[in-house]
Amino acid sequence: MLQTDNGLRLSYTPTTTQGWQGDVAALAFDPERIKACLQNVEAPCYIVRGPDGQLGATNGGSPATNGHAGAFTLVASVPALYAEQLGSPLFRAFHKVRYAYATGAMANGIASEAIVIALGQQNMLASFGAAGLVPTRVEQAIQRIQAALPDGPYAFNLIHSPSEEALERGAVELYLRHGVYTVEASAFMALTPHIVRYRVAGLHLNEQNQLEIRNRVIGKISRREVASQFMNPAPPRLLAQLLESGLITEQQAHLAQYVPMADDITVEADSGGHTDNRPLVSLLSSIIDLRNEIQEQQQYGLEVRVGAAGGIGTPSAALGAFMMGADYVVTGSVNQACIEAGTSEHTRKLLAQAGIADVMMAPAADMFEMGVKVQLLKRGTLFPMRAQKLYELYQQYDSLEAIPADERARLEQQVFQKSLDDIWQETVDYFMKRDPDQIARAADKPKRKMALVFRWYLGLSSRWSNTGTPGREMDYQIWCGPSMGAFNDWVRGSYLEHPEHRSVVDIAYHIMRGTVFLYRIQQLRLQGLALPAPYAHYRPGRV
Repeated sequence: MLQTDNGLRLSYTPTTTQGWQGDVAALAFDPERIKACLQNVEAPCYIVRGPDGQLGATNGGSPATNGHAGAFTLVASVPALYAEQLGSPLFRAFHKVRYAYATGAMANGIASEAIVIALGQQNMLASFGAAGLVPTRVEQAIQRIQAALPDGPYAFNLIHSPSEEALERGAVELYLRHGVYTVEASAFMALTPHIVRYRVAGLHLNEQNQLEIRNRVIGKISRREVASQFMNPAPPRLLAQLLESGLITEQQAHLAQYVPMADDITVEADSGGHTDNRPLVSLLSSIIDLRNEIQEQQQYGLEVRVGAAGGIGTPSAALGAFMMGADYVVTGSVNQACIEAGTSEHTRKLLAQAGIADVMMAPAADMFEMGVKVQLLKRGTLFPMRAQKLYELYQQYDSLEAIPADERARLEQQVFQKSLDDIWQETVDYFMKRDPDQIARAADKPKRKMALVFRWYLGLSSRWSNTGTPGREMDYQIWCGPSMGAFNDWVRGSYLEHPEHRSVVDIAYHIMRGTVFLYRIQQLRLQGLALPAPYAHYRPGRV
Protein backbone atom coordinates (compact mmCIF):
# COMPACT_ATOMS: atom_id res chain seq x y z
CA MET A 1 0.00 0.00 0.00
CA LEU A 2 1.36 3.40 -0.99
CA GLN A 3 0.84 6.01 1.75
CA THR A 4 1.85 9.67 1.78
CA ASP A 5 2.32 12.22 4.53
CA ASN A 6 -0.96 14.02 3.80
CA GLY A 7 -2.93 10.85 4.50
CA LEU A 8 -3.83 9.88 0.91
CA ARG A 9 -3.27 6.17 0.31
CA LEU A 10 -3.47 3.79 -2.63
CA SER A 11 -4.64 0.31 -1.67
CA TYR A 12 -3.06 -1.10 -4.83
CA THR A 13 -0.80 0.08 -7.63
CA PRO A 14 -2.60 0.49 -10.96
CA THR A 15 -1.45 -2.07 -13.55
CA THR A 16 -1.57 0.60 -16.24
CA THR A 17 -0.29 4.11 -15.75
CA GLN A 18 -1.10 7.33 -17.52
CA GLY A 19 0.48 10.69 -17.27
CA TRP A 20 -1.12 13.93 -16.17
CA GLN A 21 -0.44 17.29 -17.78
CA GLY A 22 -1.32 20.73 -16.51
CA ASP A 23 -0.23 23.53 -14.22
CA VAL A 24 1.99 21.90 -11.61
CA ALA A 25 1.49 24.88 -9.29
CA ALA A 26 -2.23 24.01 -9.15
CA LEU A 27 -1.51 20.59 -7.62
CA ALA A 28 -2.56 20.46 -3.96
CA PHE A 29 -0.47 18.39 -1.54
CA ASP A 30 -1.58 19.92 1.78
CA PRO A 31 -4.78 18.62 3.44
CA GLU A 32 -6.82 21.84 3.28
CA ARG A 33 -6.27 22.35 -0.44
CA ILE A 34 -6.91 18.67 -1.13
CA LYS A 35 -10.26 18.97 0.70
CA ALA A 36 -11.13 22.00 -1.42
CA CYS A 37 -10.37 20.06 -4.62
CA LEU A 38 -12.52 17.14 -3.53
CA GLN A 39 -15.45 19.36 -2.56
CA ASN A 40 -15.37 21.31 -5.82
CA VAL A 41 -17.77 18.78 -7.32
CA GLU A 42 -18.68 20.93 -10.32
CA ALA A 43 -15.14 20.41 -11.69
CA PRO A 44 -13.23 17.21 -12.45
CA CYS A 45 -10.86 15.95 -9.77
CA TYR A 46 -7.53 14.30 -10.55
CA ILE A 47 -5.36 12.43 -8.05
CA VAL A 48 -1.77 12.73 -9.22
CA ARG A 49 1.49 11.16 -8.02
CA GLY A 50 4.49 13.44 -8.25
CA PRO A 51 8.14 12.53 -8.96
CA ASP A 52 8.79 12.05 -5.23
CA GLY A 53 5.86 9.63 -4.87
CA GLN A 54 3.67 12.16 -3.07
CA LEU A 55 -0.04 12.04 -3.91
CA GLY A 56 -1.85 15.29 -4.61
CA ALA A 57 -5.15 16.54 -6.01
CA THR A 58 -6.22 19.13 -8.55
CA ASN A 59 -9.30 20.27 -10.43
CA GLY A 60 -7.27 21.34 -13.43
CA GLY A 61 -5.17 19.80 -16.17
CA SER A 62 -6.03 16.60 -18.01
CA PRO A 63 -4.75 13.12 -18.73
CA ALA A 64 -1.60 13.22 -20.87
CA THR A 65 -2.43 13.17 -24.56
CA ASN A 66 0.31 10.64 -25.36
CA GLY A 67 -1.14 8.26 -22.78
CA HIS A 68 2.22 7.57 -21.16
CA ALA A 69 3.24 8.35 -17.60
CA GLY A 70 5.80 11.06 -17.20
CA ALA A 71 6.98 12.87 -14.10
CA PHE A 72 3.38 13.17 -12.90
CA THR A 73 1.24 10.04 -12.93
CA LEU A 74 -2.56 10.07 -12.95
CA VAL A 75 -3.69 7.43 -10.43
CA ALA A 76 -7.40 8.25 -10.13
CA SER A 77 -9.92 10.69 -11.57
CA VAL A 78 -13.60 11.58 -11.33
CA PRO A 79 -15.65 13.79 -13.65
CA ALA A 80 -17.62 16.87 -12.70
CA LEU A 81 -21.06 16.09 -11.30
CA TYR A 82 -23.96 18.36 -10.41
CA ALA A 83 -26.63 17.83 -7.80
CA GLU A 84 -29.16 18.46 -10.56
CA GLN A 85 -28.05 15.15 -12.15
CA LEU A 86 -29.03 12.96 -9.20
CA GLY A 87 -32.16 10.83 -9.44
CA SER A 88 -34.62 10.63 -12.30
CA PRO A 89 -34.48 13.24 -15.06
CA LEU A 90 -38.13 12.35 -15.74
CA PHE A 91 -39.10 13.41 -12.20
CA ARG A 92 -37.34 16.75 -12.66
CA ALA A 93 -38.92 17.34 -16.08
CA PHE A 94 -42.41 16.19 -15.03
CA HIS A 95 -42.57 18.51 -12.02
CA LYS A 96 -40.36 21.20 -13.60
CA VAL A 97 -37.96 21.21 -10.66
CA ARG A 98 -34.24 21.66 -10.16
CA TYR A 99 -33.56 18.60 -8.01
CA ALA A 100 -34.99 15.10 -7.65
CA TYR A 101 -35.82 16.23 -4.13
CA ALA A 102 -39.01 17.21 -2.36
CA THR A 103 -40.22 18.05 1.13
CA GLY A 104 -43.17 16.13 2.49
CA ALA A 105 -46.37 17.45 4.02
CA MET A 106 -46.25 17.79 7.80
CA ALA A 107 -49.80 18.14 9.12
CA ASN A 108 -51.50 21.16 10.71
CA GLY A 109 -49.56 23.54 8.51
CA ILE A 110 -46.13 22.61 9.91
CA ALA A 111 -45.21 22.23 6.25
CA SER A 112 -46.22 25.85 5.91
CA GLU A 113 -46.87 28.27 3.09
CA ALA A 114 -43.44 29.74 3.83
CA ILE A 115 -41.76 26.36 3.25
CA VAL A 116 -43.63 25.74 0.00
CA ILE A 117 -42.95 29.24 -1.32
CA ALA A 118 -39.28 29.36 -0.30
CA LEU A 119 -38.54 26.07 -2.05
CA GLY A 120 -40.84 26.77 -4.98
CA GLN A 121 -39.04 30.03 -5.72
CA GLN A 122 -35.86 27.96 -6.07
CA ASN A 123 -37.64 25.47 -8.36
CA MET A 124 -37.91 22.78 -5.68
CA LEU A 125 -41.07 20.85 -4.84
CA ALA A 126 -42.73 21.09 -1.42
CA SER A 127 -46.10 19.86 -0.19
CA PHE A 128 -48.28 22.01 2.06
CA GLY A 129 -49.38 20.27 5.29
CA ALA A 130 -53.15 20.54 4.84
CA ALA A 131 -54.01 17.55 7.04
CA GLY A 132 -55.94 18.50 10.16
CA LEU A 133 -56.80 22.00 8.95
CA VAL A 134 -60.33 23.26 8.34
CA PRO A 135 -61.29 24.04 4.73
CA THR A 136 -61.15 27.83 5.19
CA ARG A 137 -57.55 27.57 6.42
CA VAL A 138 -56.58 25.33 3.50
CA GLU A 139 -58.24 27.74 1.08
CA GLN A 140 -56.19 30.61 2.51
CA ALA A 141 -53.04 28.57 1.93
CA ILE A 142 -54.03 27.80 -1.66
CA GLN A 143 -54.58 31.48 -2.41
CA ARG A 144 -51.30 32.57 -0.83
CA ILE A 145 -49.18 29.87 -2.49
CA GLN A 146 -50.76 30.32 -5.91
CA ALA A 147 -50.22 34.07 -5.71
CA ALA A 148 -46.52 33.55 -4.93
CA LEU A 149 -46.03 30.60 -7.31
CA PRO A 150 -48.48 31.06 -10.21
CA ASP A 151 -46.51 28.59 -12.33
CA GLY A 152 -45.53 26.26 -9.45
CA PRO A 153 -43.98 24.05 -8.39
CA TYR A 154 -46.02 23.14 -5.33
CA ALA A 155 -48.19 20.34 -3.97
CA PHE A 156 -50.90 20.01 -1.33
CA ASN A 157 -51.43 17.11 1.01
CA LEU A 158 -54.53 14.94 0.72
CA ILE A 159 -54.66 12.73 3.80
CA HIS A 160 -56.94 9.75 4.20
CA SER A 161 -59.47 10.59 6.93
CA PRO A 162 -61.42 7.46 7.91
CA SER A 163 -62.83 9.15 11.03
CA GLU A 164 -63.73 12.40 9.25
CA GLU A 165 -64.57 11.56 5.65
CA ALA A 166 -66.01 15.04 5.14
CA LEU A 167 -62.51 16.51 5.45
CA GLU A 168 -61.11 14.28 2.71
CA ARG A 169 -64.07 15.01 0.42
CA GLY A 170 -63.89 18.74 1.17
CA ALA A 171 -60.17 18.87 0.41
CA VAL A 172 -60.72 17.28 -3.01
CA GLU A 173 -63.47 19.75 -3.81
CA LEU A 174 -61.20 22.64 -2.81
CA TYR A 175 -58.33 21.36 -4.95
CA LEU A 176 -60.55 20.84 -7.99
CA ARG A 177 -62.18 24.25 -7.61
CA HIS A 178 -58.91 26.15 -7.19
CA GLY A 179 -56.83 24.29 -9.77
CA VAL A 180 -54.40 22.54 -7.43
CA TYR A 181 -52.82 20.14 -9.89
CA THR A 182 -50.47 18.12 -7.63
CA VAL A 183 -51.42 16.37 -4.41
CA GLU A 184 -49.42 14.20 -2.05
CA ALA A 185 -51.78 11.43 -0.95
CA SER A 186 -50.79 10.05 2.45
CA ALA A 187 -51.98 7.61 5.14
CA PHE A 188 -54.23 5.75 2.69
CA MET A 189 -54.88 2.13 3.58
CA ALA A 190 -57.01 1.67 0.44
CA LEU A 191 -58.22 3.87 -2.39
CA THR A 192 -61.27 5.98 -1.65
CA PRO A 193 -63.80 7.58 -4.01
CA HIS A 194 -62.29 10.96 -3.18
CA ILE A 195 -58.71 10.31 -4.31
CA VAL A 196 -60.04 8.49 -7.40
CA ARG A 197 -62.31 11.42 -8.19
CA TYR A 198 -59.39 13.87 -7.98
CA ARG A 199 -57.24 11.79 -10.31
CA VAL A 200 -59.86 10.89 -12.90
CA ALA A 201 -61.50 14.33 -13.04
CA GLY A 202 -58.22 15.60 -14.53
CA LEU A 203 -58.17 13.20 -17.49
CA HIS A 204 -58.95 14.51 -20.97
CA LEU A 205 -57.97 14.26 -24.63
CA ASN A 206 -56.04 17.16 -26.16
CA GLU A 207 -56.38 18.52 -29.67
CA GLN A 208 -54.11 15.77 -30.99
CA ASN A 209 -56.42 13.17 -29.41
CA GLN A 210 -53.74 12.28 -26.88
CA LEU A 211 -54.54 11.46 -23.27
CA GLU A 212 -53.40 14.14 -20.83
CA ILE A 213 -53.29 13.94 -17.04
CA ARG A 214 -53.96 17.29 -15.41
CA ASN A 215 -54.27 16.16 -11.79
CA ARG A 216 -51.04 14.65 -10.57
CA VAL A 217 -50.82 12.31 -7.61
CA ILE A 218 -47.80 11.49 -5.46
CA GLY A 219 -48.80 8.49 -3.37
CA LYS A 220 -46.96 8.14 -0.06
CA ILE A 221 -47.05 4.51 1.04
CA SER A 222 -45.30 2.03 3.31
CA ARG A 223 -47.07 -1.17 2.31
CA ARG A 224 -46.79 -3.19 -0.86
CA GLU A 225 -50.55 -3.83 -1.13
CA VAL A 226 -51.30 -0.10 -0.96
CA ALA A 227 -48.56 0.69 -3.46
CA SER A 228 -50.13 -1.77 -5.87
CA GLN A 229 -53.45 0.11 -5.75
CA PHE A 230 -51.75 3.40 -6.60
CA MET A 231 -49.66 1.83 -9.37
CA ASN A 232 -52.65 0.24 -11.10
CA PRO A 233 -55.56 2.00 -12.84
CA ALA A 234 -58.55 3.15 -10.78
CA PRO A 235 -60.87 0.30 -9.69
CA PRO A 236 -63.95 -0.09 -11.94
CA ARG A 237 -66.19 -0.27 -8.86
CA LEU A 238 -65.20 3.23 -7.71
CA LEU A 239 -65.36 4.59 -11.25
CA ALA A 240 -68.92 3.33 -11.59
CA GLN A 241 -69.84 4.94 -8.28
CA LEU A 242 -68.39 8.30 -9.32
CA LEU A 243 -69.99 8.13 -12.75
CA GLU A 244 -73.39 7.41 -11.25
CA SER A 245 -72.98 10.40 -8.91
CA GLY A 246 -72.11 12.66 -11.85
CA LEU A 247 -68.68 13.48 -10.45
CA ILE A 248 -66.81 12.26 -13.53
CA THR A 249 -67.76 11.88 -17.20
CA GLU A 250 -68.07 8.70 -19.23
CA GLN A 251 -65.00 9.69 -21.22
CA GLN A 252 -62.97 10.18 -18.03
CA ALA A 253 -64.11 6.80 -16.70
CA HIS A 254 -62.98 5.24 -20.00
CA LEU A 255 -59.60 7.00 -20.01
CA ALA A 256 -58.92 5.95 -16.42
CA GLN A 257 -58.12 2.39 -17.49
CA TYR A 258 -54.99 3.60 -19.32
CA VAL A 259 -53.24 5.46 -16.48
CA PRO A 260 -52.04 4.53 -13.00
CA MET A 261 -53.60 6.17 -9.96
CA ALA A 262 -50.30 7.88 -9.15
CA ASP A 263 -47.48 9.38 -11.17
CA ASP A 264 -45.02 8.97 -8.30
CA ILE A 265 -44.85 6.63 -5.32
CA THR A 266 -42.96 7.82 -2.26
CA VAL A 267 -41.80 4.85 -0.22
CA GLU A 268 -42.11 5.99 3.39
CA ALA A 269 -39.84 4.06 5.73
CA ASP A 270 -39.04 4.90 9.38
CA SER A 271 -40.44 8.42 9.48
CA GLY A 272 -42.08 10.92 11.78
CA GLY A 273 -45.87 10.91 12.12
CA HIS A 274 -47.79 8.03 10.51
CA THR A 275 -45.27 5.27 9.91
CA ASP A 276 -44.93 1.51 9.88
CA ASN A 277 -41.26 1.87 10.92
CA ARG A 278 -40.16 -0.20 7.93
CA PRO A 279 -36.42 -0.27 7.05
CA LEU A 280 -35.79 1.62 3.82
CA VAL A 281 -33.23 -0.89 2.52
CA SER A 282 -35.89 -3.61 2.49
CA LEU A 283 -38.99 -1.63 1.62
CA LEU A 284 -37.61 0.45 -1.26
CA SER A 285 -36.26 -2.51 -3.23
CA SER A 286 -39.54 -4.38 -2.78
CA ILE A 287 -41.62 -1.47 -4.11
CA ILE A 288 -39.27 -0.90 -7.04
CA ASP A 289 -39.63 -4.57 -7.99
CA LEU A 290 -43.41 -4.21 -7.73
CA ARG A 291 -43.33 -1.14 -9.98
CA ASN A 292 -41.35 -3.07 -12.57
CA GLU A 293 -43.82 -5.97 -12.48
CA ILE A 294 -46.83 -3.69 -12.92
CA GLN A 295 -45.15 -1.67 -15.65
CA GLU A 296 -44.51 -4.88 -17.60
CA GLN A 297 -48.20 -5.76 -17.26
CA GLN A 298 -49.71 -2.34 -17.96
CA GLN A 299 -47.17 -0.89 -20.42
CA TYR A 300 -47.81 2.71 -19.39
CA GLY A 301 -46.37 5.44 -21.59
CA LEU A 302 -44.49 6.74 -18.55
CA GLU A 303 -43.68 4.30 -15.77
CA VAL A 304 -44.50 5.24 -12.20
CA ARG A 305 -41.48 6.78 -10.47
CA VAL A 306 -40.47 5.55 -7.01
CA GLY A 307 -38.95 7.86 -4.41
CA ALA A 308 -37.62 7.38 -0.90
CA ALA A 309 -38.70 9.02 2.37
CA GLY A 310 -38.25 8.24 6.03
CA GLY A 311 -34.76 8.54 7.45
CA ILE A 312 -33.61 10.97 4.75
CA GLY A 313 -31.86 13.71 6.69
CA THR A 314 -28.21 13.49 5.66
CA PRO A 315 -26.25 13.23 2.41
CA SER A 316 -25.24 9.66 3.23
CA ALA A 317 -28.89 8.63 3.60
CA ALA A 318 -29.80 10.35 0.33
CA LEU A 319 -26.87 8.69 -1.46
CA GLY A 320 -27.95 5.28 -0.17
CA ALA A 321 -31.47 5.87 -1.48
CA PHE A 322 -30.28 6.98 -4.91
CA MET A 323 -27.87 4.06 -5.16
CA MET A 324 -30.73 1.67 -4.37
CA GLY A 325 -32.63 3.09 -7.33
CA ALA A 326 -34.79 5.86 -5.86
CA ASP A 327 -35.95 8.30 -8.51
CA TYR A 328 -36.14 11.09 -5.92
CA VAL A 329 -35.81 11.65 -2.18
CA VAL A 330 -38.19 13.31 0.27
CA THR A 331 -37.27 14.94 3.58
CA GLY A 332 -39.68 15.48 6.45
CA SER A 333 -38.67 15.71 10.11
CA VAL A 334 -35.60 17.85 9.45
CA ASN A 335 -37.69 20.61 7.86
CA GLN A 336 -39.84 21.32 10.90
CA ALA A 337 -36.79 22.57 12.79
CA CYS A 338 -36.40 25.29 10.12
CA ILE A 339 -37.28 28.95 10.46
CA GLU A 340 -40.01 28.65 7.80
CA ALA A 341 -41.83 25.77 9.52
CA GLY A 342 -45.19 26.33 11.20
CA THR A 343 -43.78 25.41 14.60
CA SER A 344 -42.92 27.36 17.73
CA GLU A 345 -39.43 28.44 18.72
CA HIS A 346 -39.58 26.10 21.73
CA THR A 347 -40.37 23.12 19.47
CA ARG A 348 -37.62 24.01 17.01
CA LYS A 349 -35.09 24.10 19.84
CA LEU A 350 -36.21 20.70 21.13
CA LEU A 351 -35.89 19.23 17.64
CA ALA A 352 -32.39 20.71 17.23
CA GLN A 353 -31.32 18.87 20.40
CA ALA A 354 -32.81 15.49 19.45
CA GLY A 355 -30.75 12.35 19.11
CA ILE A 356 -31.51 9.33 16.95
CA ALA A 357 -33.04 7.44 19.88
CA ASP A 358 -35.15 10.35 21.19
CA VAL A 359 -38.32 9.15 19.43
CA MET A 360 -41.15 6.76 20.26
CA MET A 361 -44.55 5.62 19.01
CA ALA A 362 -47.84 6.92 20.45
CA PRO A 363 -51.56 6.84 19.47
CA ALA A 364 -52.59 8.95 16.48
CA ALA A 365 -55.37 11.52 16.88
CA ASP A 366 -57.01 10.88 13.51
CA MET A 367 -57.05 7.07 13.81
CA PHE A 368 -57.22 6.72 17.59
CA GLU A 369 -59.99 4.11 17.72
CA MET A 370 -58.15 1.92 15.20
CA GLY A 371 -55.03 1.78 17.35
CA VAL A 372 -52.88 3.46 14.70
CA LYS A 373 -49.74 5.09 16.05
CA VAL A 374 -47.45 7.94 15.02
CA GLN A 375 -43.75 8.47 15.74
CA LEU A 376 -42.98 11.42 17.99
CA LEU A 377 -40.23 13.22 19.83
CA LYS A 378 -40.10 12.02 23.44
CA ARG A 379 -37.38 14.37 24.64
CA GLY A 380 -38.72 17.38 26.53
CA THR A 381 -42.40 16.34 26.51
CA LEU A 382 -44.66 13.88 28.32
CA PHE A 383 -47.20 13.69 25.50
CA PRO A 384 -46.26 10.22 24.16
CA MET A 385 -46.67 8.62 27.58
CA ARG A 386 -49.90 10.49 28.33
CA ALA A 387 -51.36 9.61 24.94
CA GLN A 388 -50.55 5.94 25.47
CA LYS A 389 -52.30 6.08 28.86
CA LEU A 390 -55.44 7.45 27.18
CA TYR A 391 -55.48 4.59 24.71
CA GLU A 392 -55.11 2.06 27.52
CA LEU A 393 -58.12 3.62 29.28
CA TYR A 394 -60.07 3.55 26.02
CA GLN A 395 -59.39 -0.16 25.66
CA GLN A 396 -60.18 -0.92 29.31
CA TYR A 397 -63.47 0.99 29.75
CA ASP A 398 -66.65 1.38 27.71
CA SER A 399 -67.49 4.95 28.72
CA LEU A 400 -66.18 7.99 30.54
CA GLU A 401 -68.50 7.21 33.43
CA ALA A 402 -66.90 3.79 33.86
CA ILE A 403 -63.46 5.28 34.54
CA PRO A 404 -62.74 5.15 38.32
CA ALA A 405 -63.10 8.48 40.12
CA ASP A 406 -59.45 8.71 41.16
CA GLU A 407 -58.28 7.98 37.59
CA ARG A 408 -60.73 10.53 36.21
CA ALA A 409 -59.47 13.15 38.67
CA ARG A 410 -55.86 12.58 37.59
CA LEU A 411 -56.85 12.99 33.95
CA GLU A 412 -58.69 16.24 34.61
CA GLN A 413 -55.95 17.73 36.80
CA GLN A 414 -52.69 16.46 35.25
CA VAL A 415 -53.49 15.91 31.59
CA PHE A 416 -56.58 17.79 30.41
CA GLN A 417 -56.44 20.65 32.95
CA LYS A 418 -60.24 20.82 32.52
CA SER A 419 -63.22 18.74 33.52
CA LEU A 420 -64.28 16.03 31.10
CA ASP A 421 -67.73 17.64 30.92
CA ASP A 422 -66.22 20.93 29.77
CA ILE A 423 -64.12 19.11 27.20
CA TRP A 424 -67.16 17.30 25.82
CA GLN A 425 -68.97 20.61 25.39
CA GLU A 426 -65.96 22.06 23.55
CA THR A 427 -65.89 18.94 21.38
CA VAL A 428 -69.57 19.37 20.50
CA ASP A 429 -69.08 23.04 19.62
CA TYR A 430 -66.05 22.18 17.49
CA PHE A 431 -67.65 19.40 15.44
CA MET A 432 -70.97 21.18 14.96
CA LYS A 433 -69.05 23.69 12.83
CA ARG A 434 -66.67 21.19 11.23
CA ASP A 435 -68.48 17.84 10.87
CA PRO A 436 -71.79 17.49 12.80
CA ASP A 437 -72.05 13.82 11.89
CA GLN A 438 -69.28 13.11 14.41
CA ILE A 439 -71.54 14.19 17.28
CA ALA A 440 -74.59 12.40 15.89
CA ARG A 441 -72.63 9.16 15.75
CA ALA A 442 -71.68 9.53 19.43
CA ALA A 443 -75.21 10.31 20.68
CA ASP A 444 -75.99 6.78 21.86
CA LYS A 445 -72.45 5.35 21.81
CA PRO A 446 -70.62 6.11 25.09
CA LYS A 447 -67.36 4.60 23.88
CA ARG A 448 -67.47 6.78 20.79
CA LYS A 449 -68.01 9.80 23.03
CA MET A 450 -64.99 8.79 25.10
CA ALA A 451 -62.86 8.55 21.95
CA LEU A 452 -63.88 12.07 20.86
CA VAL A 453 -63.00 13.48 24.30
CA PHE A 454 -59.60 11.79 24.25
CA ARG A 455 -59.03 13.00 20.69
CA TRP A 456 -59.59 16.56 21.99
CA TYR A 457 -56.28 16.25 23.81
CA LEU A 458 -54.53 14.37 21.02
CA GLY A 459 -55.61 16.93 18.43
CA LEU A 460 -54.89 20.09 20.40
CA SER A 461 -51.46 18.90 21.56
CA SER A 462 -49.94 19.37 18.11
CA ARG A 463 -51.45 22.86 17.84
CA TRP A 464 -50.01 23.76 21.27
CA SER A 465 -46.62 22.73 19.90
CA ASN A 466 -47.04 24.74 16.72
CA THR A 467 -48.22 27.91 18.44
CA GLY A 468 -45.99 27.58 21.50
CA THR A 469 -48.89 27.66 23.98
CA PRO A 470 -47.44 28.64 27.39
CA GLY A 471 -47.97 26.17 30.20
CA ARG A 472 -48.55 23.27 27.83
CA GLU A 473 -44.91 22.51 26.98
CA MET A 474 -45.03 19.04 28.55
CA ASP A 475 -48.06 18.22 26.38
CA TYR A 476 -46.52 19.21 23.05
CA GLN A 477 -47.03 16.55 20.37
CA ILE A 478 -44.03 16.79 18.03
CA TRP A 479 -43.95 14.43 15.05
CA CYS A 480 -40.39 13.26 14.54
CA GLY A 481 -38.38 10.41 13.08
CA PRO A 482 -34.78 9.31 13.76
CA SER A 483 -33.55 11.30 10.76
CA MET A 484 -33.78 14.38 12.98
CA GLY A 485 -31.09 13.00 15.26
CA ALA A 486 -28.91 11.96 12.33
CA PHE A 487 -29.22 15.45 10.86
CA ASN A 488 -28.22 17.05 14.18
CA ASP A 489 -25.15 14.81 14.35
CA TRP A 490 -24.17 15.71 10.80
CA VAL A 491 -24.44 19.50 11.15
CA ARG A 492 -22.88 19.71 14.63
CA GLY A 493 -20.10 22.30 14.50
CA SER A 494 -21.50 23.99 11.38
CA TYR A 495 -23.75 27.03 11.09
CA LEU A 496 -26.75 24.71 10.70
CA GLU A 497 -26.32 23.42 14.25
CA HIS A 498 -28.46 26.30 15.51
CA PRO A 499 -32.18 26.29 14.58
CA GLU A 500 -32.26 30.05 13.96
CA HIS A 501 -29.90 29.47 11.02
CA ARG A 502 -31.79 26.57 9.47
CA SER A 503 -33.55 27.30 6.20
CA VAL A 504 -35.33 24.69 4.10
CA VAL A 505 -33.51 25.93 1.01
CA ASP A 506 -30.09 25.65 2.65
CA ILE A 507 -30.86 22.17 3.94
CA ALA A 508 -32.01 20.99 0.50
CA TYR A 509 -28.89 22.46 -1.09
CA HIS A 510 -26.48 20.86 1.36
CA ILE A 511 -28.14 17.44 1.38
CA MET A 512 -28.01 17.28 -2.42
CA ARG A 513 -24.54 18.78 -2.77
CA GLY A 514 -23.26 16.57 0.03
CA THR A 515 -24.73 13.56 -1.76
CA VAL A 516 -22.76 14.40 -4.90
CA PHE A 517 -19.60 14.82 -2.81
CA LEU A 518 -20.03 11.42 -1.13
CA TYR A 519 -20.66 9.86 -4.54
CA ARG A 520 -17.33 11.34 -5.68
CA ILE A 521 -15.60 9.81 -2.65
CA GLN A 522 -17.03 6.38 -3.47
CA GLN A 523 -15.88 6.69 -7.11
CA LEU A 524 -12.33 7.39 -5.93
CA ARG A 525 -12.42 4.49 -3.49
CA LEU A 526 -13.43 2.16 -6.32
CA GLN A 527 -10.23 3.20 -8.05
CA GLY A 528 -8.13 2.15 -5.06
CA LEU A 529 -7.80 5.48 -3.29
CA ALA A 530 -8.19 5.16 0.49
CA LEU A 531 -9.27 8.51 1.90
CA PRO A 532 -8.93 9.32 5.61
CA ALA A 533 -12.16 10.36 7.40
CA PRO A 534 -11.43 14.13 7.34
CA TYR A 535 -11.28 14.05 3.53
CA ALA A 536 -14.50 12.06 3.19
CA HIS A 537 -16.71 14.26 5.42
CA TYR A 538 -18.94 16.97 3.97
CA ARG A 539 -19.58 19.84 6.35
CA PRO A 540 -22.18 22.44 5.35
CA GLY A 541 -20.82 25.91 4.72
CA ARG A 542 -22.91 29.04 4.36
CA VAL A 543 -24.64 29.25 1.00
